[in-house]
Amino acid sequence: MKFVILEKRSLVYTAVLTMLLVGFIAGVYITNSAVVWSNVSNRSLPIHSVDTSDNKVALSFDASWGATRTEAILEVLEINSVPATFFVTGEWMERHSERATRLVESELIELGTLSNTHPHMTRLSNRQMELELSTGSTIIKNATGKAPTLFRAPYGEFSDSLLNVASSQNLTTIQWSVDALDWQDISSYDIASRVMAQITRGSIIRMQNDGRNTVNALSAIIVAIQNKGFTITNVGDLIYTENYTIDQAGKQTRNQGNTNQ
Repeated sequence: MKFVILEKRSLVYTAVLTMLLVGFIAGVYITNSAVVWSNVSNRSLPIHSVDTSDNKVALSFDASWGATRTEAILEVLEINSVPATFFVTGEWMERHSERATRLVESELIELGTLSNTHPHMTRLSNRQMELELSTGSTIIKNATGKAPTLFRAPYGEFSDSLLNVASSQNLTTIQWSVDALDWQDISSYDIASRVMAQITRGSIIRMQNDGRNTVNALSAIIVAIQNKGFTITNVGDLIYTENYTIDQAGKQTRNQGNTNQ
């Protein structure tokens, strides 16, 4: 009798687990996690890189703390006529207004937001996320005359909630596929070597606006990238703005049949 009861319980447990598993699998294809796996979501992940037939890569810089080397970086970009995207915090824009003005006035620079105060965004409530993004964007809009359309999450940390909040404010979330690690104060040779070992067509390169060896490394990187046959552009000119999907690795792909950037 005891054996029969145990067997019935085992069957019940098995049935319940099976139902849960089926429900989970079904949910996979209707939740954000699921569409990432099946490659059918337009904005299931931040954009880390772009699947493109053009030999081009995007150059970007994060600006949230120091600023002493920002003008030197800008001079290197201007001498070489190379565009770039600077992701800036609202606090950085206000604290370093003179250097921020130089970025705003340069025709080569695209500005994106890095939030307002550079917090760990995933630890915030949705309301706090909204305030961080809207405040940072407003400061950029006041300086440039137009609201930014690109957002980079501080520390590279993101969640479904953050992506949804960013999207609700018409911000496309951008990560990177190549991290120069210049924020670790490694040598300019190591920075350049690291970047060149990783870049491929459609890469998004992340550097810092105030790294100790960033300026020297940048000059070498620009020459090496161009010698490799790549064109350097900003993030906005690399990514697709509509009709796209993002795969598990964060690579953005234009939908078949669409020819608009």
